[in-house]
Amino acid sequence: MRRGRVKGASAGGVLPSAVRVGLGGIAGLAVVVVAALGVLYAGDGRPGAVDVRVWAVVGEVTPPWWDVARGLDFLGEPVGAVLLVGAAVAGCLLLRWPRAALFLAVGVGAAVVVARLLKFLVGRTIHGDNLSFPSGHTAFLTAFALVVALLVSGRLGLGRAAGLSLVLVTALVAGVAMGWAQVVLGAHYPTDALGGWCTALAVVPVVAWGVDRVGGAGR
Repeated sequence: MRRGRVKGASAGGVLPSAVRVGLGGIAGLAVVVVAALGVLYAGDGRPGAVDVRVWAVVGEVTPPWWDVARGLDFLGEPVGAVLLVGAAVAGCLLLRWPRAALFLAVGVGAAVVVARLLKFLVGRTIHGDNLSFPSGHTAFLTAFALVVALLVSGRLGLGRAAGLSLVLVTALVAGVAMGWAQVVLGAHYPTDALGGWCTALAVVPVVAWGVDRVGGAGR
């Protein structure tokens, strides 16, 4: 019984058909948000009105919340990111699900690369000349959570409502958590975190579609 499930998982696509249309619409909206924020803050080095309001609400944090923020930040650093993605990829390979392993590596990597390219394109800075938009840390953790949620949704065979709910809630929790950490640590403006979250939402569905097309699924 268990072997049959694993075999079925390895043969199936990584973008569940039940969420394909809905997630595509969300990805399109995310592109619009990233573009709008990029144009609004291009070449700027100051917080916007939204940033100031969010900072006023978030305020300063003290231990143990500071330590929580530092721990989340570590997940977006090279060592933490490699450990997290590497463990997930290894798990997929143990389950004989190579397409999922490929999706994890390429999906998360693509989100980080796009976020990095956008930093140079937009040119928004914080603390001097540090490029800030969008937040690469937020894009990374959101992309990782989104990929995992898509794989779980497909594995469980969830319907459209349940599948989209799982995917969006998981991505939202990951994005808010890392975005909060970046803001309280002073590494990014709140709108940088929003840009990173939307970057992941825009990139991951495209990568999922591409992986399935190359692998022959979802046709």
